[in-house]
Amino acid sequence: MEIALAHPALKAFMCGSLSGTCSTLLFQPLDLVKTRLQTLHNNMHPGAPKVGMITVFFNVIRTEKLLGLWKGVSPSFMRCIPGVGIYFSTFYSLKQHFFQDRSPSAGEAVLLGAGARCVAGVAMLPITVIKTRFESGRYNYISVAGALKSVCQNEGPRVLYSGLTATLLRDAPFSGIYVMFYSQAKKALPEEISSSSFVPLVNFGCGVVAGILASLATQPADVIKTHMQVSPTLYPKTSDAVRHVYEKHGLSGFFRGAVPRSLRRTLMAAMAWTVYEQLMARMGLKS
Repeated sequence: MEIALAHPALKAFMCGSLSGTCSTLLFQPLDLVKTRLQTLHNNMHPGAPKVGMITVFFNVIRTEKLLGLWKGVSPSFMRCIPGVGIYFSTFYSLKQHFFQDRSPSAGEAVLLGAGARCVAGVAMLPITVIKTRFESGRYNYISVAGALKSVCQNEGPRVLYSGLTATLLRDAPFSGIYVMFYSQAKKALPEEISSSSFVPLVNFGCGVVAGILASLATQPADVIKTHMQVSPTLYPKTSDAVRHVYEKHGLSGFFRGAVPRSLRRTLMAAMAWTVYEQLMARMGLKS
């Protein structure tokens, strides 16, 4: 009864948080593999075989056991459960305020998605920094609270916002591009499909296509963000991280970890949106 009487934005927050919980738990291993690939020290001599996604995946299992693939899941939950909730409640509120009587155009969908993501990204960045450090394997943090205390005492609170520019350059365009492709793909569907019992599956398919395109477009910013958050003293500025990646790995370095990230972001976003829209529909709200 209390849920039924809750404010629509609060309902959107709860639906988003639940969808974020499901997707985070399922796809955390892909995020860990992506982070490890991006932070690998390339001290190998010229001609040495490249380390790929599968190699990192099995190396983690061999050295840290199967549960090692879920290292960093605690900060991931702390980031994604409220973060996805903040994103969807902000998205819902903005959409209801500006587009109550019509659907947003492609350009407006980009701004809508990017705006909602900026709010969530800034709010959850300290937890994102801790999550990235957990996954990198370079820090021996025991808990999220302990990690936050350690960073504040040893490096200063400012470090918790390292990589802010790169994070927004990654997340805002990703969300904007995703929402645009997702909404346009759904609009293009025939009426008989969009009103059939296969709606969740169709929505998921639209989400996968949108996620792949958005992931590839924002991959370089993700690489820069990871370097700045794992080693903030080495890369205090975005330009420092860009220069390092280019000098050490060339243009291909900006797409390191693209496969696991694309898989994870695409599947997470598609699942989150599908679950969110189904829950909102059950609550009698238009998402």
